[in-house]
Amino acid sequence: MRYYFILIVTLFLSGISSNLDAQVSVINVESQPIWGPTGYNYVENYYLPDIDAYYNVPNHRYYYYNNGNWRNSTYLPFSLINHDYYNSYKVVVNEKEPWRNHKIYREKYHSYKGRYDQQMIWASRDEKYFVIKNHPQHQNWLKQQNHDNGKHKGWYKENESKKVQQDNQKKSKDKN
Repeated sequence: MRYYFILIVTLFLSGISSNLDAQVSVINVESQPIWGPTGYNYVENYYLPDIDAYYNVPNHRYYYYNNGNWRNSTYLPFSLINHDYYNSYKVVVNEKEPWRNHKIYREKYHSYKGRYDQQMIWASRDEKYFVIKNHPQHQNWLKQQNHDNGKHKGWYKENESKKVQQDNQKKSKDKN
């Protein structure tokens, strides 16, 4: 009986930890457009209330309603081309195909239409966004990565030099 109890508890705890790992490890910051809002490590879709359309981040495609059907394209149609991504509000919708529930999202977020108070990735000074190739700080970030040879912004070099100093001190003590 005790054996079964321990087995069940172990299986339960391992199941919880694997679920937590799966939730935490999914990050797509580098795929997000620079006009996207800050604060998200993972984004499946943006709902764009100003034009009543969606942008799918992993596939880099727009989904919009046209002539009675949902269409998708890498670019918006000509009728929506003047949309201002940098100033309009974007709602993060982490659902595979949110346009299938469009009535719900339209009703829920129609009040965001015309809002311009959201911080965009391109204006952020948070270093996690520097990985995005069109971010204004991306080139500086790349130089820093190359300068450090990918060793955590000098952390490795600092610790390596401390280690060398400690080794030298040990050798000099051993000689005495």
